[in-house]
Amino acid sequence: MESPRFDYAARIDRARAAMAEREADALLLSVGPDLPYLTGYEAMPLERLTMLALTPKDAVLVVPELEAPRVEPGPFETRPWGELEDPIDIVAGVVGGARSVLVGDHTWSAFLLSLQDALPDARFASAGPLMTSLRIRKEPDEIGLLRRAAHAADRVVARLAGLEMSSLTEREVARIVADWTVEEGHDVDTFKIVAAGPNGASPHHEPTDRVIAEGDMVIIDFGGRLGGYCSDTTRTFVVEDPTPEQQEVHAVVLAAQRAAAQAVRPGAIPAEIDAAARRIIEEAGYGEYFIHRTGHGIGLEVHENPYIIETNSQPVEPGMAFSIEPGIYLPGRFGVRIEDIVVVTDDGVEPLNRSDHSLVSVG
Repeated sequence: MESPRFDYAARIDRARAAMAEREADALLLSVGPDLPYLTGYEAMPLERLTMLALTPKDAVLVVPELEAPRVEPGPFETRPWGELEDPIDIVAGVVGGARSVLVGDHTWSAFLLSLQDALPDARFASAGPLMTSLRIRKEPDEIGLLRRAAHAADRVVARLAGLEMSSLTEREVARIVADWTVEEGHDVDTFKIVAAGPNGASPHHEPTDRVIAEGDMVIIDFGGRLGGYCSDTTRTFVVEDPTPEQQEVHAVVLAAQRAAAQAVRPGAIPAEIDAAARRIIEEAGYGEYFIHRTGHGIGLEVHENPYIIETNSQPVEPGMAFSIEPGIYLPGRFGVRIEDIVVVTDDGVEPLNRSDHSLVSVG
């Protein structure tokens, strides 16, 4: 299935309107997801500057000459620069006498410092709030790509249920997950966490050469990108028969995950969604072992706004997409995490992941 072609002209118009609201004279975006959001072009993270310079009148993509063939035509001027030119001078020339300049959060400090030297009269600020306001509510085609990515991840989970994990190392399982992520429809795998036994108590554990053994709980958290949009899902498996304690902890996390997902609706407060999960885990006596927020936004980045945490009081709106992923982590013993991506709809919530949530026993 071919990925959609987004209306970048409309997105640039929205960016200009947001600039006017903030009385910003220029918006400068380099590496990171904000640039492809407005242009469709993803810059390579090079020492050679790529930057979109957007003003109320001009939209110029300043790009190294050797990278210019990768740029698809769009509602902007492409300005290739040669090896003997200074791209900072080119950007400064585009924005002219700008006094208020917003710079993308992923812009390298070396480039920002040079821009500040080139535009000494300008006041620089983060473009993060402006770009978040544009990207946080997904368009229908964006949700379509997130849905396709989530379903591809679900197919990987289904295959994992039949994998003989015993005697494999975490690293070996991670390589299998990476291969299956692409085989099942992603353009690329982006990350994989395989945490067995006591390693499961580390939420962001890096796979090691530890051999997975009978009795281990195994957290597998992975994702990829499809059409530029991310997947991210977590399921917890057990090798052979679970103990009563393992079954109990998994049941508590599953109940918390379901409660948080059911709390999602237009106007819901992220703090309340977080509390719905946290309340169940605390009542079961495991509150001190739930050590992270309940979720994070997802889109062009695997972690972006909105964040489902007790300090976030900004109501969620239709089109917002984020994870619901409570966990319990028992130091030196094991961990459990269950994660789905959900999208806020006009009247409720759509879970994008539909794979088995139960504690699946594997060999």
